[in-house]
Amino acid sequence: MLGYPGLNRTLRDRDTPVRCTRGMQKQTFEERGLPYVSTLAQQNLSDLYELLQWNRDHGITLYRCTSSLIPWNSQFALSELPAYNEIQRLARRCGDLIKEHNMRFTFHPDYWCKPASESAETRARARRAIEYHAEWFELLGLPATPYYGITVHIGATYGDIGATAERFQAFVDTLSNDARAHLTVENDDKESLWSVPQLVERISDPTGVPVVFDYHHHSFTDRGYSYREAFEMAADTWQDVRPMTHYSEPACLRDPTVRPQAHAEFVSDPPGWLQSAADVMIEADGKERAVLKLRDVKA
Repeated sequence: MLGYPGLNRTLRDRDTPVRCTRGMQKQTFEERGLPYVSTLAQQNLSDLYELLQWNRDHGITLYRCTSSLIPWNSQFALSELPAYNEIQRLARRCGDLIKEHNMRFTFHPDYWCKPASESAETRARARRAIEYHAEWFELLGLPATPYYGITVHIGATYGDIGATAERFQAFVDTLSNDARAHLTVENDDKESLWSVPQLVERISDPTGVPVVFDYHHHSFTDRGYSYREAFEMAADTWQDVRPMTHYSEPACLRDPTVRPQAHAEFVSDPPGWLQSAADVMIEADGKERAVLKLRDVKA
């Protein structure tokens, strides 16, 4: 299956935008508190349902949701929200739609989620972020499996890749069973960071956490492996679950002034071997339009 992350540009551009990205600044959270969080969460979940219906109607069954779904959830338990019962109902409605139409639904916590940081405080924040994403899956009524993944980056090696790997391994042991069951890791987009073979050997083999293969990122951290070789290494970590991959193309192919990591608006065609063996998240700035355009070209 093919899918896209985050914003649906078609729905955003309506006279009344549909989006599940409503959040707030820290000052607003401190001033308006949980009642306002409840309001935004209900709006986000209502719009998520409409977005999932749109995806269903357009034959898109893979979607990665924003981490703004329930703003500032690191600061409170879900059950503390004033409208918790209604939030439960709205979330379960989304989850029922996902299950009914065999959709795949994932999360990707923000860049500040650094589970192997040298800072114990940073690792604690990362743990809380992963745990509340796992709680959102429970709220949706979706089972704890990497099929419904929470994808993170290890990030820096902090000058000692072995020690960093050990910190991550210890971090995984602190997670709840559900959070650990959802957890996946992704290769990075800088030569000095984590490649697929490093993730497989130092992270996945010791912990059992599956590796999400990012096609574009591999061009920065190939370590002498072809795209297909690296994908097959990552795919082997998924055991009996269909692998998840990310596919994008560099915007600098069309605009040499942008940085090499930047994503293009659309993509041409992911390799057939990739699409036949994995679900493919199209990470293009065109979002759902990139998926529809790709599918039209293939048809």
